Amino acid sequence: MRALSWQHSWQTITQKLRVVSDVDDEQALIDALSRPDVTTVLGFANAHAMNLVAANTDYFNALLAADVLLRDGSGMAILFRRLGLEPGLNMNGTDFIPKLLAAFKGRRVAFWGTEEPFLANAVQRGEALFAVNVVSAHHGFAPVDAYINLARQFQPELVVLGMGMPKQEAVAARLAVSGVPCLVVCGGAILDFLGGKVTRAPQWVRRLGCEWVFRLIGEPKRLFRRYVVGNPMFLLRTLIYRDKGKVTCSK
Repeated sequence: MRALSWQHSWQTITQKLRVVSDVDDEQALIDALSRPDVTTVLGFANAHAMNLVAANTDYFNALLAADVLLRDGSGMAILFRRLGLEPGLNMNGTDFIPKLLAAFKGRRVAFWGTEEPFLANAVQRGEALFAVNVVSAHHGFAPVDAYINLARQFQPELVVLGMGMPKQEAVAARLAVSGVPCLVVCGGAILDFLGGKVTRAPQWVRRLGCEWVFRLIGEPKRLFRRYVVGNPMFLLRTLIYRDKGKVTCSK
């Protein structure tokens, strides 16, 4: 992506974001997402996603293809305030996706992502906590076409992708044109959390917006580049970002 074109990409993604104003608005969104008539993709944009957007045109296009895109994390709140915008609720996928799962009680769900034994643990815990019927579970390292075939075979009403960025967004974009009516959620580490591979930070750490520090301490090697390198890069881009007065967010 050529120099400074990332600013246009950031503006485009920011315009796409749906700001959730309060808990009633959140519940209305859950109700709407739980009744998909066509393939609907739910994505989340956090600081890591914005860094990827700045460097990867394919990822930018895949993220932009989401039908609903939500703001995730304190970094994005900083960006919104930099633009003079109200950030609304923090729509952290790890907190929001379980609410969606609860709305799919008794319905057909697919968990695609992570690895064993954590995937099996996620299936067991998901069925126990949310009473969903997990009809398909598959690790997150298969070719994209494998997931398209699984969707056609099992016809899930909800697909939770736990492959991480940028692969899950690429899979979601392909599913969106597959013709299988369902909700596709780009879930990041949600299956790792459900499966016990990753532990959530204490509530007080989350309230401070510092869960990323907790995760970095737990997985320093894997997350070093994302957080130690990526967070300062995101903040630097935020500081030099120039709002052209055209940014509005979806409601």
